[in-house]
Amino acid sequence: MNTTRLTWIARVGFPWTELSLLLVAVFWGTSYGLTKSALVFTSVFMFLAIRFLLTFLVLLMPTLQDFKSGRNRDWKAALPTGTILLLIFCCEVFGVSQTTATNAAVLISLSAIFTVFVEAWVNKKRVSAVYLGFALVSVVGVALLTLEGSFSVFSNFGDLLILAAALLRALMVTATKYFTEGKKITTLSLTALQSLVVGLGALFVVLARHKMNLTGLLPASVNFWLIICYLVIFCTLFAFFVQNYAVRRLAPSKVSLLMGSEPLFGALFAVVWLGEELTLLQWGGATVILVSVMLVTLKKTEGSA
Repeated sequence: MNTTRLTWIARVGFPWTELSLLLVAVFWGTSYGLTKSALVFTSVFMFLAIRFLLTFLVLLMPTLQDFKSGRNRDWKAALPTGTILLLIFCCEVFGVSQTTATNAAVLISLSAIFTVFVEAWVNKKRVSAVYLGFALVSVVGVALLTLEGSFSVFSNFGDLLILAAALLRALMVTATKYFTEGKKITTLSLTALQSLVVGLGALFVVLARHKMNLTGLLPASVNFWLIICYLVIFCTLFAFFVQNYAVRRLAPSKVSLLMGSEPLFGALFAVVWLGEELTLLQWGGATVILVSVMLVTLKKTEGSA
């Protein structure tokens, strides 16, 4: 691509941020089945500790450089958001361990509609009818996508945990906007410190349960570590960097709506990778979600919802 074309794309405002959020949805759509596979080899909290402490170690050097250069004066903003993130992943991973990957992917998408109300409550602002409409259309798509005889929402405690995670996700994107707006902390450092909070929180639980002894707790399976590498690189490093970057530039409702396309990509992953099949109505639901997401992406307004 030549310089002239790049200049033209920049001039017309190509939605790089929105498209990056869609890519996050793709990766997260694959994460539920992979997480369920990883939990065969270890406990929930050990899984979380490994995943997020590895993420922090990868980001440690550039984060220290940001501190040395004075770019992280407001680093404490990562503490409340990191705590919310820890609660999200506790609910998500425990939920996935007790329900199906399909239920998890579908229920977590409700964070889109939750965000509309959480944002209005936190910021004391009126919700845009346009965003609310997109959210409602997405919910219709999710309903169609999950229309199958064996699907039963809230059939077990895992479903309720995923619903709690969806509500916490809505709080997360709104809180990140609230705590970081106008503050001096780099997006990379924010991601690193949030990961540290999650990793240390999970590790504390592991140590308390096993009386400070980690002997024999690290999985030896190659498959487990391959899954961890994928989750760390694509579903944590890339995903949370993009989310933290986007939520500081877009309305939280828009961020959640774009990432709310996870059920679509989760279903496509199941079809391609696991050989599952979708009915005509389910494909209709997938199409409704995709169209809704595309309209949100093309919408140029980046102000508050």
